[in-house]
Amino acid sequence: MKAQLRELVLQAIKSLQNDTTLPADLVLPSFVIERARSREHGDFACNIAMLLAKPARAKPRELADKLVAALPANALVEKVEIAGPGFINFTLAASAYHAEIRQILDQGDAYGRSESGAGKTVGVEFVSANPTGPLHVGHGRNAVIGDCLSRLFEATGWNVKREFYYNDAGVQIANLAISVQARARGVTPDDSSWPENGYRGDYIADVARAYLDRESVIADGETVVGAGDVDNLDAIRRFAVASLRREQDLDLKAFGVGFDVYFLESSLYSDGKVDETVRGLVAHGHTYESEGALWLRTTDYGDDKDRVMRKSDGTFTYFVPDVAYHLSKWQRGYQHAATVLGSDHHGTLARVKAGLQALDAGIPKDWPEYVLYQMVTVIRGGEEVKISKRAGSYVTLRDLIDEAGRDATRYFLIARKTDSQLIFDIDLARSQSNDNPVYYIQYAHARVCSVLRQAPEKGFTFDLQDGLAHLARLDNEHEQILLTELSKYPELVEAAAVNLEPHIIAAWLRELANAFHTYYNSHQFLVDDDALRNARLALVVATRQVLKNGLGLLGLSAPESM
Repeated sequence: MKAQLRELVLQAIKSLQNDTTLPADLVLPSFVIERARSREHGDFACNIAMLLAKPARAKPRELADKLVAALPANALVEKVEIAGPGFINFTLAASAYHAEIRQILDQGDAYGRSESGAGKTVGVEFVSANPTGPLHVGHGRNAVIGDCLSRLFEATGWNVKREFYYNDAGVQIANLAISVQARARGVTPDDSSWPENGYRGDYIADVARAYLDRESVIADGETVVGAGDVDNLDAIRRFAVASLRREQDLDLKAFGVGFDVYFLESSLYSDGKVDETVRGLVAHGHTYESEGALWLRTTDYGDDKDRVMRKSDGTFTYFVPDVAYHLSKWQRGYQHAATVLGSDHHGTLARVKAGLQALDAGIPKDWPEYVLYQMVTVIRGGEEVKISKRAGSYVTLRDLIDEAGRDATRYFLIARKTDSQLIFDIDLARSQSNDNPVYYIQYAHARVCSVLRQAPEKGFTFDLQDGLAHLARLDNEHEQILLTELSKYPELVEAAAVNLEPHIIAAWLRELANAFHTYYNSHQFLVDDDALRNARLALVVATRQVLKNGLGLLGLSAPESM
């Protein structure tokens, strides 16, 4: 509907250009058509008159009058009014919402989807946890953000590549190896000889035991066998990394998350990508030598100071492989890229983007886009939960899934804007009450299914075509509110994808569920009046469809009974 209203406004502008009210060479400003904040102001409001007042040399309200007069007739618009300094408010005819019901039922699972991505490729990188331990709740928030973004991109016509970047090189992997080696030698975290930066969780003992027993581990299609030799640190490292990659994969599978690409940090070195990137930066003249180190002029690209690329000891700083990695994404054809990171990574973003720009490879300045999220606090019984026995020092994602279930865990971790602190209340997530948002939403879907099961039991036959023919009978306030909520879905899917804000869908689903439950509690659906009954059932079947579609975007189930 917003697209149709926009077209009507464009036609009105063209008409005013033809009669010279507006200049023929007008540069069209970026105007908006948005939902009215109050039903008293109609359904949609447009700000075009304020933006065109200056080139028209007219007062905004006067120009708004002329634009309204020039609007082509449209059966879906009941009335058009001018408000405030010159807003044009559109009130839709009931037939506009009835048309939306028909569209929902006609398109089914495809309702709300679009082709705005035009089949272009987007890479979504998320989780990317070091394979040094079980996934914690922060990784869980990262996982559901990335997975929901991927689903939103798919729903808007993008070719999506889900990517996991494994940091399988560096100090943390070395600490993992010596931790497993210590356990394999019988040393425990309580011993004075335990490595200073060793990992202390029980999972280290499990990995050591499996290595000594020469067990096989399959990770990403590769089989790694424990050598059993406590002195072979390389073999221990390979086995430990494979074991923890496998464990993380199992956790993500239990969470409903999968990937198309697994990219190893180590491959950037073995394939010469880091050296190639550094040579490219040097060749384009964006580096200099100072104090025995190689520097990148990141200040040329808005950074607060230049950054060291290669230290005086010959090793690279951590942002250099990140530049090489993102260059590989560009070379692999990712026309759009989104990376989900914890907010503590904020300081590295400017230098990575500076490095990409300094390569002069045609990469857009806003590429990639980053989604930064705040960490999660888990509470139970009003008290913070900090420790998992298996992990040693943090609550694992598997802990939450086991306690609250996959659906509740996913919803709670996606429900708030990513840059907001998130409190995960295990007691609330487990409760079967209207206070639990995921229960409340899923219960709306189950309620519709229950009504449809009850109809034949009470001797009623649901005639969908008769219902569609009598949608004009849907004239009470609760039906109007529900119709309005349903019509918002396509534009919200688009907005959530464009703005990288999947929480929009989570919040709206709760609003839709509330509109349905209020309607359900206020009116009987299975009434004797055939036309009214069928019209109401058509509306609730459409509601069930949109609930299912929205739940699917969040990776949640749509239960038929609860």
